[in-house]
Amino acid sequence: MSNQGVTNSTIFIRKEYQDMKITTKVWDKRFRKEGKVFEQPHEDMPGIISLLKEKGARTILDLGSGSGRHLVPLARNGFFVFGLDNSPEGTRIAKNWLNHEGLSAEFHVQEMTDPLPFPDNFFDAVLSVQVIHHARPTAIKKIVKEVARVLNKNGFVFISVPKEKTQAKKFMEIEPCTFVPLDGPEKGLPHYYFTPEKLKECFSGFSITDIHLDSTGHYCVSGFKM
Repeated sequence: MSNQGVTNSTIFIRKEYQDMKITTKVWDKRFRKEGKVFEQPHEDMPGIISLLKEKGARTILDLGSGSGRHLVPLARNGFFVFGLDNSPEGTRIAKNWLNHEGLSAEFHVQEMTDPLPFPDNFFDAVLSVQVIHHARPTAIKKIVKEVARVLNKNGFVFISVPKEKTQAKKFMEIEPCTFVPLDGPEKGLPHYYFTPEKLKECFSGFSITDIHLDSTGHYCVSGFKM
């Protein structure tokens, strides 16, 4: 069959679609097997919550909310929280967790690479812990652009991504700085590995206030929409 008429953008969309189908399948399987998977919030969350209260933030998006480990403390502190994740199973667990705690959140099940289902300037903050690196570089740029779109002016962003390839023993490089684990619990998921310089470049539309390594070896970047 001839490839005439198939553009590079078409090929990219197919790759992106295949990546996200794999991501959903892997996480659904893991949530069914392990339950919440992650229960403790990120170590920076107490400080983030204090900052958000100080800034008068109200509406918060957890991009890649998983089974709800950040939605729970955010809702408990009185924020209006929204969770977006591509795993129906993880979202089901998150809903049950919040219901058990007598808390509420608005949930959306979709791919983070799709346009976010919110109007411009809707959120006071967007948090995304160990999530946006599960994509190819071009897709990550789209994600960050959407994060900027839905954030208020001066809205806060907190992102964490891995520094080292510790998720598996064997990897296959599919694009520059982008690897797929060939074993382990995240087998088949694309991983883009940032450097501090690449984080600054990716979030050039934000006023970056901090980049540091957390205790688990993840880069954490904080900043405000300009």
